[in-house]
Amino acid sequence: MAGFLNFTKERLVNKVVEIEVDDIISNPNQPRTDFSEDITSLAESIAQNGILQPVSVRRKGSKYELIAGERRLRAAKMCGFPVVPCIVHDVSDRHSAVLALVENIQRQDLSFFDEASAIEKLITHYGMTQEDAASKLGRAQSTIANKLRLLRLTDKEQSLIIQYGLTERHARALLRLGSAEDRLFILDKIIKNNLNVERSERLIDEFIGSEHNKQSYKKRSVVFQNVKLFVNTINKAIETMQAAGISADSRKIQNENYIEYRVRIPIQKKS
Repeated sequence: MAGFLNFTKERLVNKVVEIEVDDIISNPNQPRTDFSEDITSLAESIAQNGILQPVSVRRKGSKYELIAGERRLRAAKMCGFPVVPCIVHDVSDRHSAVLALVENIQRQDLSFFDEASAIEKLITHYGMTQEDAASKLGRAQSTIANKLRLLRLTDKEQSLIIQYGLTERHARALLRLGSAEDRLFILDKIIKNNLNVERSERLIDEFIGSEHNKQSYKKRSVVFQNVKLFVNTINKAIETMQAAGISADSRKIQNENYIEYRVRIPIQKKS
């Protein structure tokens, strides 16, 4: 069958054909990174009912590159199927990447971080704008922009969010915190206390408020330290003049809204 396909590829484009699983290579633009979920149950279903929807491939030299249907292909291999039904598409690298992403989004098979990474790849590797990606994926441009913002979270933060089943809204709320250290601190509290989105947002509001108060206190402390340094400078100057035989002195006067310092230096009369 594989040899026959090599000589008839033009006539087989966009038609369902059976292709040996060993002749199908992975798609480098596959947006999905986690295939652990439900592969076993899918394999059981395929063993009972066969593959009801063909996978999508394209020609890649003497092989076929997968466009969409990675889970079905993996499940078929798990079942020991030697061949799988395929539709052969004649598409470019860019179009293949778009099709892979669209299929996964339509099936809701992607985590929101995988989806964001795939969109970023469409933009950075294939020269799309956010507006182009939004049009191709049937999304609003603002939605695409919000997806891309998720990638500001570190790999560790993303891993914890996925591991503990937090939502995209949790992730977006964490973006309000400016440092990875603060985000991990709050993320730990969210996970330990099993906080929903609303309670998480409240916690972040409280944290930001407390941090603002801390910063205000630090600024006031700096001002106080500067005033203290100024007063010490006055006192040191008085001591220096006194050591030189000049009977200078200073007086501190506490008022309601300010502190007043009066320095008195006697005028030296000419002899």
